[in-house]
Amino acid sequence: MSGETISQMVGRLLDGRATARANVEAALSRLTEHGSYNSLISTCEQRALQRADQIDQSLRKEPGRAGRLAGVPFVAKDNFLSFGAPTTAASKMLRNFQAPYQATVIERLEAEGAICVAKSNLDAFAHGSSTENSDFGPTLNPHDKSRVPGGSSGGSAAAVALGSVPFALGTDTGGSVRLPASFCGVVGYKPTYGLLSRFGVVAMASSTDVVGTLSRSAGDAALLVDVMSGRDPHDATTLDRPSDLRYKGGLRPLNVGLIEEFMGPEVDPAVKAAIENTCQKLARMGHRVNKVSLASLPLALAVYYIVVPAEISSNLARYDGIRYGYSAPRAASLEATYGLSRDQGFNAENKRRILIGTYVLSSGYIEAYYQKAQTVRTKLINDFKAAFKRFDFLIGPVAPATAFKLGQNTKDPLKMYLTDVMTVGASMAGLPAVSLPAGSDPAGLPIGAQLIGPQLSDGKLLQLAQDMEGVN
Repeated sequence: MSGETISQMVGRLLDGRATARANVEAALSRLTEHGSYNSLISTCEQRALQRADQIDQSLRKEPGRAGRLAGVPFVAKDNFLSFGAPTTAASKMLRNFQAPYQATVIERLEAEGAICVAKSNLDAFAHGSSTENSDFGPTLNPHDKSRVPGGSSGGSAAAVALGSVPFALGTDTGGSVRLPASFCGVVGYKPTYGLLSRFGVVAMASSTDVVGTLSRSAGDAALLVDVMSGRDPHDATTLDRPSDLRYKGGLRPLNVGLIEEFMGPEVDPAVKAAIENTCQKLARMGHRVNKVSLASLPLALAVYYIVVPAEISSNLARYDGIRYGYSAPRAASLEATYGLSRDQGFNAENKRRILIGTYVLSSGYIEAYYQKAQTVRTKLINDFKAAFKRFDFLIGPVAPATAFKLGQNTKDPLKMYLTDVMTVGASMAGLPAVSLPAGSDPAGLPIGAQLIGPQLSDGKLLQLAQDMEGVN
């Protein structure tokens, strides 16, 4: 059961070989069995079992009629507002926060019968690339407990890789779905910016935040985006569903661009070899692969770590110890409440990003840093547009190397930030991208190949990913 796709699990439910309750109980059992990986912050057991019983009862009344995700258990990253467990964003600041409503994407999944069984671990407020910045302790890599699972959606990726659930929700601001997918050996999909609603998701950087999925197959990712996508009156950035979102036609021979900037000497030889093998697979499928250079791409990381901290500084201003979240118990004045609550509630990485963001937005520096970064961001967007005039999709690694050791980068923020060097470009440009398993290094650690498409090419991108899964 643990290796099933979503469609296989729903099929067993509809033909009577399984029940929603049995699916939920099995998922909760596996999550408990894998507790030593620390992929979870909490479970939603009571509510999950109640929902499972409701689905089973409904199927008894109307056999064969159920939602597309009926009885399928899943895990949500703990920055999604949901019922049945606290929503903490893995931070002391929100340790006991009970959501007053659910995220739109969770509502849409539940409307099709999916069942949230647990909330997964992450870097606090999604600030990190390793899931080591969690106030609930680090998550461990399913392939090697001495290594990180990637971040910030490391708990979600680990839960899927361990076979606990068929899919999990994550968020991707600069690579936080794709990187853990690569490190854990699962499929990580980041949609076009605005395709999925962010309503009910704890904000990090509003101009790049997207809801993403971690799953066992690209086919499951395509089904999930079909369920969750579409306009949401609560999120003004949402887009209309493209007509070819569930693309089913055969793909003509495509032009795929291998990004030269992602294949330099700093890239691990095993990663290079895996990407070259993936390019050969595309060629065997009849597609054409040629090198492409994007001149501004090496600047993307610097732009990201100016723009995103600026937005973090603004978004985290709401946590002041007054309305909700952690409030310092011994503060003697209003000013002390603000200061102590933020000092005690945020961890070191949260504070670092707030300080950087506040600095680049401050008088005398906003022109020198923030405005120049936005100018380069526009150049990056234009470079991607130019590349997509020649190529249908782009390909490259997700990261320069496989999963690193726990603690290896925690004392060197710059080295940690460099982990995102190959994922931030697509985020800054709002492009869809998917990480596909592409082999492993000599130590057996997974390697991901990243496919990037033009905006709103999600349907064809995921179809290409599905086609690639069927070719050796």
